[in-house]
Amino acid sequence: MSASKPQESEVRFGHSLNKEEEEFVARRKNTVLQCLQKFNIHCSQDKVPNIALLGSGGGQRAMVALLECLVELDKAGLLDCILYLSGVSGSTWCMASLYQEPDWSTKLETVKDNIIKRLSGPGVSWDDKSAKLKKYYMKDFFSLTDLWAVLFVTSYVKEIDEQTLTDQRDLHNEDPYPIYAVIDKQCKRREEGDPWFEISPHEAGYSLSGAFVETCNFGSQFDNGSKKKHQPEMDMLYLQGNKLCCRTAVACRESAQDILQCAYVCLICQCISLSPSSIDECYQELLNPVDADPSALEQSSRTKLTECICFIDLCRCIAQRIWGRNYNFLHNMTDESVPAALLQKETRDLIDAGLLINSPYFSVLRKERNIDLIIALDYSDGDPFTTVREAAKTCKKLKIPFPEVNIPSDEGKKPKDFYVFKGQNAPTVIHIPLFNVVNCGGKLTSSSHPE
Repeated sequence: MSASKPQESEVRFGHSLNKEEEEFVARRKNTVLQCLQKFNIHCSQDKVPNIALLGSGGGQRAMVALLECLVELDKAGLLDCILYLSGVSGSTWCMASLYQEPDWSTKLETVKDNIIKRLSGPGVSWDDKSAKLKKYYMKDFFSLTDLWAVLFVTSYVKEIDEQTLTDQRDLHNEDPYPIYAVIDKQCKRREEGDPWFEISPHEAGYSLSGAFVETCNFGSQFDNGSKKKHQPEMDMLYLQGNKLCCRTAVACRESAQDILQCAYVCLICQCISLSPSSIDECYQELLNPVDADPSALEQSSRTKLTECICFIDLCRCIAQRIWGRNYNFLHNMTDESVPAALLQKETRDLIDAGLLINSPYFSVLRKERNIDLIIALDYSDGDPFTTVREAAKTCKKLKIPFPEVNIPSDEGKKPKDFYVFKGQNAPTVIHIPLFNVVNCGGKLTSSSHPE
C-alpha cells in the first residue's frame, strides 16, 4: 500500500508576489504606459515606472481628503498612472467606498457624488447596528474591533458594507491595486517579529517576513499550514473597524478610569437591546441550578442567558483591551525565514497601523513590488513630517532602501505644499501634507489648527 501524499500547505512562504497580483500588475502597467504617453512621456514596456499612492490615517478628514485628491488626479489625467493604492485608518474608509463600485476610476465624479450623498444622509439605524453586532458575536472571536466597526465606523461612513475583498477580485481591472495595511499588536508591543500586515484582494500576510494566506481563508483556524476550521471572510465593515482613530485607541488603552468602561458598557447595552436595568435579571438567571434540564428552560430564560453571556463577553473584551483578534494562520508551523514569535500563539491581534506609523509605507516597500515613486498624502494632525521621518528611521534600521529625509528647520511648523526626497537605489518619495501654507493661504498657525 503506497504512502499517503503529504497534505499541501495552504500557507505561502516567500517574498514573491502571488500569481494573481503579478497578472494584475502586468495589465495595469499597460494602462500606466498609455497614460504617460498622453503627456509625451515615452518609455518601453519594461521601463514603465511603478507608482504607489499612499493615504494616511486621519478619520473622516482622511476619508474625504483622499477622495478629493483622487478626483483632482483624475481631472489632471494622472489617475491612470497609479499602480498601487494603499491606506491606513481613515483613508481605508475612502478606499472601501470606492471599491464597492466596479472600475470606479472610470466614473469617479459619479462615484464621488454618491459617496458624498451617503455621507450627508441619515446613517445606519440602531436596529441594523444591533443585528450586525449579533452576527459578529457568532464568530469564534469577538473583540472591540467588531464593536468599534458597528457603533462608530458606521456613524462616519453611514453604511454597513458586507462585501468582501474576494467579492471584488475581478471587478477592478481599470483601477489601482488596493492594499489595506494594519499591524500585529503583539509584535508592536514586544518589538519582535514583523508587525507590518497587509490585506489585498488575493492574499493577507506579513509584508516583510513573506508569510501569506489567501484572503478568503484569512481568519480561519489553521494548524501547521492546514485549514482546520473555516471562518467567514471578514467583510469590509470589519476591515474598516481595524482602522480606528489613534487618539481614541490610545485613550482606550491607557485609561484605567471606570467611567470610560461604563461609557462603553452603556453603548453596548443599547446596541444589543440589553438595558442596564435588566442586568440583575441576567445575573439571577446564572444563579439558577446548573443541573437543570436545558430543554425545560423557558424561552425567555434562554434569551436572558444568551444576553447575559454576550454582555459578560463584551465586558471581558473591554477589560482585556482585545482588538482585532483572529486565528493565526502560522500557528504550529516551522520556517526559519519567519520570526518564531509569529508561529507560536493560536491567535494574533491586528490593530490600526496608524498606532505605529500613520502611513502604509511598508506595504509598498516590499522589494518585489519594485516601487519607483511613492506619493504619500499625509492627513495627520500634529507634526506633518512624523510619518515620513518614522518611515525613514525604520527603513534605516531594517536596511530597506529609502531616501534621506531632511526638513529645513523653519518649515517644521509651516510646511510647503509638497516635498521630494530622492536617494540612490531607493524609491523617490513625494510627501504632501494636507495642512500647509499653500492650502491654508499662508494663515497656518499649526499643522492641526489652521486659522
